[in-house]
Amino acid sequence: MQMNTPPRSTIRLTRRGRVALIATGAVVAATAVTVPLLTLTTEDEERRPTSLVIPEGWRTGQVYEAVDNALALPLGSTKKSLAKANLKLPTYAEGNPEGYLYPATYPLDKTATPESLLALMVNTANKKFSGSPVTAGAQRNAMNLYQAITIASIIQAEVSTKADMGKVARVIFNRLERGMPLQMDATLDYALNRFTPTTTTNDTKLESPYNSYQRMGLPPTPISNPGQAAMRAAINPTPGNWLYFVTVKRGDTRFTASYEEQQRNVAEFNRLRRSASPSTSNSPSTSNSPSTSNSPSTSNSPSNSISTPVPGSPSASAPS
Repeated sequence: MQMNTPPRSTIRLTRRGRVALIATGAVVAATAVTVPLLTLTTEDEERRPTSLVIPEGWRTGQVYEAVDNALALPLGSTKKSLAKANLKLPTYAEGNPEGYLYPATYPLDKTATPESLLALMVNTANKKFSGSPVTAGAQRNAMNLYQAITIASIIQAEVSTKADMGKVARVIFNRLERGMPLQMDATLDYALNRFTPTTTTNDTKLESPYNSYQRMGLPPTPISNPGQAAMRAAINPTPGNWLYFVTVKRGDTRFTASYEEQQRNVAEFNRLRRSASPSTSNSPSTSNSPSTSNSPSTSNSPSNSISTPVPGSPSASAPS
């Protein structure tokens, strides 16, 4: 399948949130039979977390910040450590670990460093993604592993329910196979480094290889760090002819192959949005925006947005 992914040599890279899910452990002081045994444990050591949880769908920037916080380092330390981390990334990645910081729970012992944690995440991703089922699934869909991870990262950023992931994957494949732009808000959000946006027409004019309203094919890199469910969806898309989707309300994501039906679904979304927030100024119906956000207020969760077509184009998808 032709992915139309832009050559990496011509790409200008542009660049959800800060709260790290850190599990803390308790320091237990040993005691003698009659006399308490004095410990040299400092208060900071007692508060040091024992594990670090990286949620599915976080971007590299969020992971870096979580590692900094967990290890009590100045912000920016983990990102700076990339140069000496010697991560085992594929050639396609060109040193960018986006997509390979695998979401999982990682232990934090006294020897943990940014380099060791990042290496553990990348090694975990390689183990999870490089197995025969994944590589065979990617080949079956005429793509390489890096393209499969990129698709999984879009799926992860668009929806959080497993039932919808396979359908979103099918929308992506159907649009790529038809030579249609993906027009996914999640890729544009990545370029703008935001998490709870309301996309406007001006946003869709952004000059960026991650602007899938303007650029054909896949973005040049993954846009989040996907989990196993999103990866399974990327290599096993649900059968269907869908080209559009929109989350009308939480738990109600609608997929269709009909542009007219998509417009009706978007209109219903707009009605519900206006009734919930009458003062919203950026809804598609008031700003001519090709897309609007319906995401939770927390910045750690994947966006839950919808897109309406760019004026004059019947080929807009609706990320949910």
